[in-house]
Amino acid sequence: MDTTELHLKIDELKKLVEDSGIDAGKELDNLESKIETYSRTETTWKRVELARHPERPYALDYINRIFSGFIELHGDRYFADDPAIIGGLAFLEGRPVTILANQKGRTLKENMHRNHGMANPEGYRKALRLAKEAEKFHRPIITFVDTSGAYPGLGAEERGIGEAIAHNLRDFSQLKTPILCIIIGEGGSGGALGLCVGDKIYMLENAIYSVISPEGCASILLRDSTRAKDAAVMLRITSSDLLDFKVINGIINEPPGGAHTDPDAAAAIIKKLLVRELDDLCSRNPSVLVRYRNQKIQKAGHWDEG
Repeated sequence: MDTTELHLKIDELKKLVEDSGIDAGKELDNLESKIETYSRTETTWKRVELARHPERPYALDYINRIFSGFIELHGDRYFADDPAIIGGLAFLEGRPVTILANQKGRTLKENMHRNHGMANPEGYRKALRLAKEAEKFHRPIITFVDTSGAYPGLGAEERGIGEAIAHNLRDFSQLKTPILCIIIGEGGSGGALGLCVGDKIYMLENAIYSVISPEGCASILLRDSTRAKDAAVMLRITSSDLLDFKVINGIINEPPGGAHTDPDAAAAIIKKLLVRELDDLCSRNPSVLVRYRNQKIQKAGHWDEG
């Protein structure tokens, strides 16, 4: 029985209570509250599942559909190339742009190569190198964020994963060129933040964005890994939640059923938004962009309990 049927049954029960004169208002209110909580939990978890759907379009799927002449560039000039983050040059309706993106793999072999989109320090350093190059040549930057988080392995820690992300946060906030960020799937923790400092941040309708995964939150805070659904609701990780908090600038609608049902349509919607926003951002003074970008960052996290 779904929640709609349950609400109908409650309405019938209310009428019966009114006719009989029994005082059961408090019990009925509690029942309605439990149903609403259940409905919110299921809706949130459905978005988590869609954000992780194995057929959901990844960054390269969108890049190949939206841009022309994409040329991937490699390496951080310090240690190695990181396939978990891709970057390069392309054209959007004739406008040269720099693209930075988390890239997951579709198959087991691809996922091993891409490390499931979880970047090492060299991935973030590569992204920063290309971002500074974009600033030098006055190219706008577009990022596609889709990662469960930065890679927490021993090698990543030894090579300074925390410092690499921190440098990206600091330097992206000061880049004198337009930056447009799109969260297309999972936006997890600092791994997502390393590519998600920009003038405008948008989320696909069924994307998620959070400081920790629901499973991690359930294990640490709720002491029960099976309560991931409850943790997802507590974390407020959906696109509508983040828009309410003013962390993002807007939500990009997906085709019915999710972006994986019609990747071409999803890409067309994103392309239309990118063209519109870049026309606006590229018309502004870069120094003004930096000032407003920093004001926006400083306002994030302010909470008024009143």
